[in-house]
Amino acid sequence: MRRTVVLALAVLLAATSGAHAAGGSDPAPAARPSNPDYDAGKAAVEKGDFPTAITTLKRVVVTDPKNANAFNLLGFATRKSGDPRGSLQYYQQALAIDPKHIGAHEYIGEAYLMLGDVAQAQQHLARLDQLCVFGCKEHRMLKDAIAAHQKSAKPK
Repeated sequence: MRRTVVLALAVLLAATSGAHAAGGSDPAPAARPSNPDYDAGKAAVEKGDFPTAITTLKRVVVTDPKNANAFNLLGFATRKSGDPRGSLQYYQQALAIDPKHIGAHEYIGEAYLMLGDVAQAQQHLARLDQLCVFGCKEHRMLKDAIAAHQKSAKPK
């Protein structure tokens, strides 16, 4: 009995860690060769230099159109530049490539909140609830953003 429980837990952990890894974290170096433009675009996002990030990441998605992480970062940089509507296309492309991309689900939900579409944000929160079996920061961040949005939208 004890061995069965241990084995079941091991299988469950392996399945969820594989699903989480597929959910949008950067692939391991062996999985995808390093792309200098992607690295530069990601660094620009981390510095808050969104115009540079957009220019650089647009080059990445042209040369690597299956790079969900690049589309997600491009959406993030576009949204943070003040264009939430324009960011949707990039998040949607990231999710078309990788429907389990947890970062893209969080960020598109935040873009929908910026556009006042709480229902769409909640749909992405529900998807994160499915993907993050034991919880994840992306789920918590979007849940908190929805709660803050709804609180600020209520008349005082």
